[in-house]
Amino acid sequence: MVTAFVVSCCMSLVEKKEKKPSKPRELLPFEGMEIDEEANINKIDYYIELLYESMPEKIRGSTLILHLARNPDNLEELLHNEAVLGALARVLREDWKHSVELATTIIYVFFCFSSFSQFHGLITHYKIGALCMNIIEHELKKYDLWQDELEKKSKDPENQSLRKEYEKTLKKYQSLLVKQEQLLRVAFYLLLNLSEDTRTELKMRNKNIVHLLVKSLERDNEELLVLVVSFLKKLSIFLENKNDMAEMDTVEKLACLVPCEQEDLMNVTLRLLLNLSFDTGLRTKMVHVGLLPKLTALLGDDTYKHVAMRILYHISVDDKSKSMFAYTDCIPQLIQMLSEHGEERMDTELISFCINLAANKTNAQIICEGNGLKMLMKRALKLKDPLLMKMIRNISQHDGPLKQLFIDYVGDLAAQIKQESDEEFVIECLGTMANLTIPDLDWELLLKEYNLVPYLKDHLKPGSAEDDLILEVVIMIGTVSMDDSCAVMLAKSGIIPALIELLNAQQEDDEFVCQIIYVFYQMVFHQATRDVIIKDTQAPAYLIDLMHDKNVEIRQVCDNTLDIIAEYDEEWGKKIQSEKFRWHNSQWLEMVESRQMEDAEPYLYGDDPDALEQPDLFYSTDGMMAPEPGLSPDFYSQFHSQNGDFNACNGADGRPATAYGFRPDEPFFHGYGSTR
Repeated sequence: MVTAFVVSCCMSLVEKKEKKPSKPRELLPFEGMEIDEEANINKIDYYIELLYESMPEKIRGSTLILHLARNPDNLEELLHNEAVLGALARVLREDWKHSVELATTIIYVFFCFSSFSQFHGLITHYKIGALCMNIIEHELKKYDLWQDELEKKSKDPENQSLRKEYEKTLKKYQSLLVKQEQLLRVAFYLLLNLSEDTRTELKMRNKNIVHLLVKSLERDNEELLVLVVSFLKKLSIFLENKNDMAEMDTVEKLACLVPCEQEDLMNVTLRLLLNLSFDTGLRTKMVHVGLLPKLTALLGDDTYKHVAMRILYHISVDDKSKSMFAYTDCIPQLIQMLSEHGEERMDTELISFCINLAANKTNAQIICEGNGLKMLMKRALKLKDPLLMKMIRNISQHDGPLKQLFIDYVGDLAAQIKQESDEEFVIECLGTMANLTIPDLDWELLLKEYNLVPYLKDHLKPGSAEDDLILEVVIMIGTVSMDDSCAVMLAKSGIIPALIELLNAQQEDDEFVCQIIYVFYQMVFHQATRDVIIKDTQAPAYLIDLMHDKNVEIRQVCDNTLDIIAEYDEEWGKKIQSEKFRWHNSQWLEMVESRQMEDAEPYLYGDDPDALEQPDLFYSTDGMMAPEPGLSPDFYSQFHSQNGDFNACNGADGRPATAYGFRPDEPFFHGYGSTR
């Protein structure tokens, strides 16, 4: 069986000798590998005999074999010699605890084979991988004992005898540490090569490889750290390994490596942090351990700027972390990058990061300091960049002085709506204008000057444009309808029937339904449009149908709109009250029946079938509805108390949140991998 395997490996080696790509720096000869004679492949039998002698001879024999194995041309012949590999595996298994030099040298021999994928089966055959993990675990425990011993001897530095003993122990420890780290490096490197096979990697994970690697992050040896972090980066793409790293406080240990002078170590550490930053909890840890200012400082370094920005982008996804950027110099750096950008479109990762940050009010204020908003508007209108306009739209959603800054640009935005053919850009312009719920803005003048009413009406027709654009038009109408004269102008143009038609077409889309109902809610506030909605349309009937929608926001907007209608129109008030009573009654009966089925009792109120006829179980109707036998709850008063004011809605300025948890003009993050 072994002979067949050897032949197969040799044929594969002859056909293709390719080293695995993307490796840490190659292992170099280390202290103890020097020898006063030249290794000769013809003397291999003599070297094997040395492995059966005393410890110095075993070390000498294995070192000579290692010198042969470091030349890839000799691997084929060594592979044919079953005795040499079998002897090396046996000596390693029996004597690794007796000599670090011997263990390091023999593992290095097998590492030379592990550099070629076709030899991995051979290493697995001798169970070298499992043995390496046992050796690593043992050495890490030994390291902890050394640390404890040094700590005990350093407690009383004024005691001369203890001080001398400590210095002596420290020198010995440093010498042992160098040898141990050589062993750890070659063992980890061999395991990294073997982990090319995901099945082998899974076996390592089951033997707690992540724990061993994270524990090794406490070392100071940069070459070892590069290897360990590279291994962790490879493992981190799997959820189970990432979870193990989270439990081991990996982020805290990686934070100590940022920044560092060793470029390879810095680069691989940042890339591991990027992989881990896809996890919400680990992103939060990155902020807590102080990585935010460290990563921000790297934005000025071209070597690490892009990977640092991607990590920061992921952190900016979380609302709790957005505000932390205001306490760093990150935002001024980003604005500087935007201002220095050429005529071409922005880097996607840069503008995506800015979009996220602009969703926070404090960040938006910093962005607009000086001529920040003017610069952004100028670039957005010149380049017609929808992502840059999306950033501006996020800024426009914040209440207070920020919205006032947009008054100077309303005309420019309105002009883009009719002139620009890029729907994505128009969507962001509409969304920005829809956010401007400020009393100083003369919407009537704006609609007339730019003749926007026909545009808004035409784009309410189902299929007239992409759904995203039609939705923004509806939201825009909701904002404009807050103005009494604008609401009248829109009602006269026939927009209300168009909204009802759109409601019929998009009745399965909660976002459309919610925003259309919000327009009705705005219009019933004004006398002229209230009469149109109540008397000339079937909008109240649609609202009654939606009173009990599964979506909470839709129910809330419907209830508040219907309450206003019921107050001003007696006939619709009765219909609304009757529907609320009917719904409550059906819910009551359903609850009673379900309890009876669950309890398996003939009567819910004991054995008396007349219990439900007792007057004290009834609710008073206050004369609003004639009592009926057995059923007369005053549902209207109870239901009204459940509604609360419309201002309780989640959206800004009373506007409802959508079915997706946010309005298009509320904080959100933009994926730099997407185009929208």
